[in-house]
Amino acid sequence: MLEGYAPGYGQDAVSMMAARTAAERAAFARALVSPGMRVLDLGCGPGSITEDLAAGAHVVGVDAHLAILPKKSTVDFIAGSAYALPFGAASVDVVFSHALFEHLAEPLAALEEVRRVLRPGGRLALSTSDWSRARVRPRSANVDAALRGHYLLRRRAGGDPFAGRSIGALVARAGFTGISERARFREDLPYRALATYVESRLATALSDPGHPDRDQLTSAARSAWSWVRTAGPGDFVQCWQELTATR
Repeated sequence: MLEGYAPGYGQDAVSMMAARTAAERAAFARALVSPGMRVLDLGCGPGSITEDLAAGAHVVGVDAHLAILPKKSTVDFIAGSAYALPFGAASVDVVFSHALFEHLAEPLAALEEVRRVLRPGGRLALSTSDWSRARVRPRSANVDAALRGHYLLRRRAGGDPFAGRSIGALVARAGFTGISERARFREDLPYRALATYVESRLATALSDPGHPDRDQLTSAARSAWSWVRTAGPGDFVQCWQELTATR
């Protein structure tokens, strides 16, 4: 399966990523880190979480998209693949990852690679979204149709919009133990901003005249257009499945 990053790297997507902080997104992981540890932030994006992830630790951010990595920082950043991490076996104490695994075509392979680089007893802390439990209110036929188009784009890019439902089972299959999970609900975007975001992603996909799902996406785009122009007050609360485990 082909793999890409469905949200893309437009200014709106990058700004959304850059607004994320360690205090908000990585509090559950910080308790696993002690000074002097080697910590990997996998799928770090622009590094807004990485830079404050673990005071006193040696933190390295890794992302497949070189252009998004910070040019200047107090921590190290490396371009690399989740399937072939640029670290030796048993060389990392903690691996943290936020908002990555829902975009991976082969999440089990990535988890096995994470396990390879973790030392025995090393810890994994990851957070992945689950759109099946997201709270989007009010709902309507147009909202539902637009979101179905959004989920289709995620799957076409190789990801799973409902990844949070199955991440625990995958972590177990990869050989981790001591798995602990909890769902955290967070307002990632205002309701109207979500409508605009979905509409823009569908419009971008339809700019490709050869897109294999053009008919379905055209219908979803019409619904998104209507959603944007009729949206009143509402709520969007995303479900993030937070998980810790031991190598």
